[in-house]
Amino acid sequence: MNQNKILLAIAGVLFIAMTCVFTVHETEKAIKFQLGEIVRDDYKPGIYFKWPFINNIKKFDARVQTMGTQPERFLTAEKKNVIVDSFVKWRIGNVKTFYTVVAGDPSQANLRLDQIIKDAFRGEFSKRNIKQLVSTDRAIIRDLLIKNSSAIAAALGLEIIDVRVKRIDLPPDVSNSVYLRMEAERARVAREFRSQGAEAAERIRADADRQRVVTLANSFRDAEKLRGEGDAKSAEIYATAYGADLEFFTFYRSMNAYKSVFANPNDVIVLEPNSDFFKYFKKQQ
Repeated sequence: MNQNKILLAIAGVLFIAMTCVFTVHETEKAIKFQLGEIVRDDYKPGIYFKWPFINNIKKFDARVQTMGTQPERFLTAEKKNVIVDSFVKWRIGNVKTFYTVVAGDPSQANLRLDQIIKDAFRGEFSKRNIKQLVSTDRAIIRDLLIKNSSAIAAALGLEIIDVRVKRIDLPPDVSNSVYLRMEAERARVAREFRSQGAEAAERIRADADRQRVVTLANSFRDAEKLRGEGDAKSAEIYATAYGADLEFFTFYRSMNAYKSVFANPNDVIVLEPNSDFFKYFKKQQ
């Protein structure tokens, strides 16, 4: 009987000891309440003690949270609508403020923070045109959004880590008109390139035709010159040969003439018997 009492006493002491100890991890923030009133909120990771039944502990996730927003329409300085898809990285900064303002509920914090970020986006986008938003001022806008929203978010107990724009789109009706203008512009550039190509082709073709005419003319000139030189050389050779032996040359020319005239057995020639053409027929010796 005494042994059972001792065991019960030990169990009771262990239970009380366990209810007096709590642990705060690296990924947590904790608040200690005393009869419903916050008495401490600056806990670092470690093991702590509390009074059972008098103190109670609430813990919250201290890791970085991501708030993904629905694409929202904003007006630029050019009075044109753009659809912006973005996200926000945040974490609990002041856990006491976080608990008292949004009841420690991350979903409530996201709702409040979403409105803060949208107001910051609206203010920055209204100062810039589409080109600046898309190309040049993205990093500047990010820094300004963090700076302008951090003070307001701190009133919710939140710390803004990052604000990122994932995509900036034009509304569908505007996008269609932009795509049509881009298509027309590309078609105009293509026509310009085609006309330039056709002009260059005509220029090259005309130059090739000119070079062809010049080449043919030069070739004909050179051919005629060579032909004339050949004829002159031939005439010179004939004249030299003719002058060396007139009788032989006459005989040789006559033989060639007979060969050409009587090449075909059916050929007929009518001449006087005393014609010079038959001179060598009469002088067979």
